[in-house]
Amino acid sequence: MFPTSIAGSLPKPAWLAETHKLWPQWRAQGAELQQAKADATLLWIKAQEDAGLDIIGDGEQARQHFVHGFLEQVEGIDFTNKVKMGIRNNRYDAMVPQVVAPLRLKGRVHAFEAQLARAHTTRQLKFTLPGPMTIVDTVADRYYGEGEEGRIKMAFAFAELLNQEALALQADGVDIIQFDEPAFNVYLDQAADWGVKALERAAQGLTCTTAVHICYGYGIQANIDWKQSLGHEWRQYEKVFPALAKSSIQQVSLECFQSHVPMDLMALLEGKDVLVGVIDVASDVIETPEQVADTIGRAMQFVPKLRVLPCTNCGLAPMDRAVAEAKLKALAQGAALARQRWG
Repeated sequence: MFPTSIAGSLPKPAWLAETHKLWPQWRAQGAELQQAKADATLLWIKAQEDAGLDIIGDGEQARQHFVHGFLEQVEGIDFTNKVKMGIRNNRYDAMVPQVVAPLRLKGRVHAFEAQLARAHTTRQLKFTLPGPMTIVDTVADRYYGEGEEGRIKMAFAFAELLNQEALALQADGVDIIQFDEPAFNVYLDQAADWGVKALERAAQGLTCTTAVHICYGYGIQANIDWKQSLGHEWRQYEKVFPALAKSSIQQVSLECFQSHVPMDLMALLEGKDVLVGVIDVASDVIETPEQVADTIGRAMQFVPKLRVLPCTNCGLAPMDRAVAEAKLKALAQGAALARQRWG
């Protein structure tokens, strides 16, 4: 009951990359960088196990950014001539690559870190990929065409590539494949209309567990400022949850603790496992096991207890490493306390 996991990313050690950054620069190159990525991945697998987590991730140590880590292995994308673009509906500016030709995978994308993780943990392994709509929102299009039609066409082209990699990850022994779709909380009508369909295309044919993660973003200032503009109640999930409830995706990961998301919105996910965010990624304050257990208890008012999976609100990448480690322990201890209370 209450199996614990992280949403995806963990802080990169200072010897691997710049710290406290969402797009950090690597500290090494070539074979040395590859070894450093492997070392960091193993370090975080051990840290998650030591903290007591039930489901382990690679911490996204081998990718610079949760979207661009996938895009680097896609033909048809120009990384040399990046352009400045407002992403997440102009919430913040980013330097993004340009789509300039038909999209095709160069080969495997995440085989190295997925196979490494699988070889070094006997626990369930979750692996994350960016969702099609979020990718579309994190690149500049110079090929698929203007307007909504071009965005949809490009999203399904990316979905096909994601599906190829997801099927390969499944063959690597990954137990849960999660697609990250923060864009679902921004482009509400489009997410319900075609975003979920593109997501299902990305998950087509998978027999492992499938999940989607939808949050209000990393704990960076631009996201914190945006949240403060959203008012007393954050009801964005109301738009996309009914579409996801009807979809083939089995798990939905959402932001909960320290947010203004009304918890009754979880009831819209009938029939799904709900990864309830019980750890705040926008604060360095360490949650107590009691706080974690209390959040789990409140979620149980709207989700059957066997479908409640405690998780972090979002990735921990920009956080201080010691803070992230303490939060992982709080997550596991809080779930253990919840098992005592309701087991």
